[in-house]
Formats: sequence, structure tokens, C-alpha cells
Amino acid sequence: MEHKVVSNHILVTEIDRLVNEGTQVTFVPKGNSMLPFIRGGRDSVVLMKDADLAPLDIVLAKVGKTYVIHRIIKIDGDRITLMGDGNICGTEQCGRDEVIAKAVRIIKGKKQIDCTGRCHRAKASIWRWLLPVRRYLLAIYRRIFKY
Repeated sequence: MEHKVVSNHILVTEIDRLVNEGTQVTFVPKGNSMLPFIRGGRDSVVLMKDADLAPLDIVLAKVGKTYVIHRIIKIDGDRITLMGDGNICGTEQCGRDEVIAKAVRIIKGKKQIDCTGRCHRAKASIWRWLLPVRRYLLAIYRRIFKY
């Protein structure tokens, strides 16, 4: 498989176009903000358009002038609060109309994880509950996996 590096603006514009046509899009995100669920530069994320959003969903959204793949932690009308799983504090907000796509699968090597499945959502819920000790868990994770 050929890999290309393009600017976020070009990439997200194309993802937006494709998901609006009903196509699922797979790409490799950058960064560590979704550790341990998504390892930037290693795992792939499968995105699709989905108007049915709920807390614990992972979405690609525009936040200010940047784009993030983060988890929804709260929905209040048209305002959505996001937080990366690898973050220990800090949230972002965006409008419902700024959500470009929803992650339906994470691909880790040959393993595919259904982001909408009960097991993944339970793990995400537990990880959210562990927020007070997330700093220590992430430090251990990074040492074990040399991340």
C-alpha cells in the first residue's frame, strides 16, 4: 500500500467529500492524543458520515482552525465537547455541523476493532472513568511500548 503525506486541510476536504458521497474512508492519523486506543502513525481509522452521534463516539471534527480525532464526552444541543483519550486534561468544543465523520473501525495491524460495538464502548467508558489516574497509566503504557 502506498502512503502519501498531505496537508490536513487537503486531506480533510477530501475525506469530507468522500464521506458525504457515502464512501468509507481509511487513513492513518498522526499524534498521540488518542492513546492507547489509536496509536498515531501506526493504526488506521475507518471513517463514515453518521448523523447519529453519542457520547463515547470517536469523531473527526474541526475545532477552530485545526482538525482532531477525539472522543465525544458530552453533547448539549448542537454543542459537542471532545477530549482525546491520550489527554489528561483539556477539552475542545465544536458544533454538530463541524463534525466531519465518525470512526466506525480502528485497524491495528491485522486486527479490526468495531468502534460502535459494546466491548469498545465499555473500554472507553472505563478509560473515561480512569481520568484521575490517566497520567500514570499513559506513562506506564509509553514505557512498555516505547511510544
